Amino acid sequence: MGSGEFFDAETGGLLRLELRSVDGRDFSLLRRFGYRSPDHPEPFVVPTDLDTFTTDLASVPHLFTWLVPVSGEFLPAAVLHDALVRPGSHEGPVVDRHEADRLFRTAMVELGTGRVRAWLMWAAVTLGTLWAGRDPWHRTRLVSVLGLVALVGVLATLDFLDVIDVLPWMGDRPWQQELVLGAVFAVLVPSVLALSWGRYWQAGVISGVALALLLHVTAVLLVLYGGYQLLERWVSGPADRRGVRTRDLGGP
Repeated sequence: MGSGEFFDAETGGLLRLELRSVDGRDFSLLRRFGYRSPDHPEPFVVPTDLDTFTTDLASVPHLFTWLVPVSGEFLPAAVLHDALVRPGSHEGPVVDRHEADRLFRTAMVELGTGRVRAWLMWAAVTLGTLWAGRDPWHRTRLVSVLGLVALVGVLATLDFLDVIDVLPWMGDRPWQQELVLGAVFAVLVPSVLALSWGRYWQAGVISGVALALLLHVTAVLLVLYGGYQLLERWVSGPADRRGVRTRDLGGP
């Protein structure tokens, strides 16, 4: 099976991705582009209507842009994914969100995105698919697994600091052994819990392990980011819907 190919919808030649900012967060396309997948008989052409379609590129929270930037070599795949998950926003085969997510991952790798980053981003959009689905059981499994992973991570940290003694793999051991065992179970526990996700088990493993290993980094970043937001609000004033700070309007 061959690989997919992005192309310019007007000329059929090399991809030309031209974007125009709408409000600093969303962007419109100036040219349509297409994607040929070896798994589908017809190409996908994005968007159906240039005048109404917008994209927020890669939907990455500010807190995690150090790991996954908003734009990069994967940008065409991100725009393609935005169109595939919105009914009527593309021409070509109609696919469900599960297949749209898979095409997103495949296209990112074909564009040169590192496989670790591509699978991380695929897992992230799969979480969105599970949350947006009509089956409440998907949401229950998502919240339960990630909640348990976070809880075990907090308990492991407190156990490592000798605040409590509840996890059998931590116990009263040298800190080096506790650190290694903590890392091992940060992979093992999410992997076992993710089996409850059925066809989405791979996304569960990736999301759970990433949460377990990045829990402390995320906590530190939350504190720093929250402090920055408070400082910005105090210095510049609250922002309106357009993101304009009220104190920006008064001049120096």
